[in-house]
Amino acid sequence: MNITIYHNPRCRKSREALNYIIEKKLNYTLIKYLDEKFNIKTLSEVLMKLKVKPEELVRKNEKIWINKYKGKNFSDEKLIEILVGNEKLIERPIITYKNDGVIGRPIENLVDFLKKINNT
Repeated sequence: MNITIYHNPRCRKSREALNYIIEKKLNYTLIKYLDEKFNIKTLSEVLMKLKVKPEELVRKNEKIWINKYKGKNFSDEKLIEILVGNEKLIERPIITYKNDGVIGRPIENLVDFLKKINNT
C-alpha cells in the first residue's frame, strides 16, 4: 500500500498526520502542495477521491477567503479555479489511496480512513 499525503509543513494538523503515517511505518508519497501546485485536473481528481464538493475543501477562516470571496456564490468549476490560484485556502492534510481519500483533520479521520483501506 502506498498512500499519498498532500502536506503543508507549516500546518500543525498536517505535521501531526505525517508523523502518524511515519509512526505506523506506512509507505507514502509526500506532496508539498504549496510547492508542487495543484492544477485544475489534479485538484478535481482529489475532490473525486474525497467525494466532496469544492466548497467543503475551502478554509473559510483564511483572510484571502474573507476579503475576496466570502458571501459570493461560485460554481464548482470556479471554486476549483480559486483554490488552484490560492492554495492556502485548501484544507489539509489530504490523504488519498487509489480512488479514495480523506481530509486528515482531525487525526481521527485519518485513523478511520487507514482502518477502512486496510480492510478492503
